[in-house]
This record gives sequence, C-alpha cells and structure tokens, in this order.
Amino acid sequence: IMIQLTATEFTRRFKTILDLVEYHGEEVVLIRNNHKVARIIPGSPHLTAIEAMSDLYRTLPESAADEWEKDSRITGNLDELKDPWM
Repeated sequence: IMIQLTATEFTRRFKTILDLVEYHGEEVVLIRNNHKVARIIPGSPHLTAIEAMSDLYRTLPESAADEWEKDSRITGNLDELKDPWM
C-alpha cells in the first residue's frame, strides 16, 4: 500500500513520513493540484564501501591526509614491486 499525501500534508508531517519511509519501507506519493508530482521510496538498506568510507576524510587531521597521500604514491620501478601472496 502506497501512502498518498498532498504537499501540504507532507510538509506538516515531514518527520513522521520520513520515519515511515526509512524505518518501515513505506512509499509515499506527493500530490499537488490533483496530480502526482513525486514519489519517495526507501533507500538501499546497504552501503557500498565507497558510501561507508566517503566521510572518513572529515574525521582525520590535515597532517594525516598529507601522509596518506604521500604513502599512496608509488615511486620507483614497478618491476620492483612483489606480489605479497607469492
């Protein structure tokens, strides 16, 4: 069952409706002037690795970012790199 609300009703119950979408998997259709204008659906319950790590840099001090960048650069001859599994 899909919940249908006018834009005004949605505005008045914004938090409650978002909770229904997020926690109960409800879908919501917004109606304005007797026309469907939007549909709100739950997001994916799982994060990709990139999504999970996307804000990690905000928690690190500036010096850590500089060190990470320096450490991540490959220097020298690539032939010198060895497979750690062999």
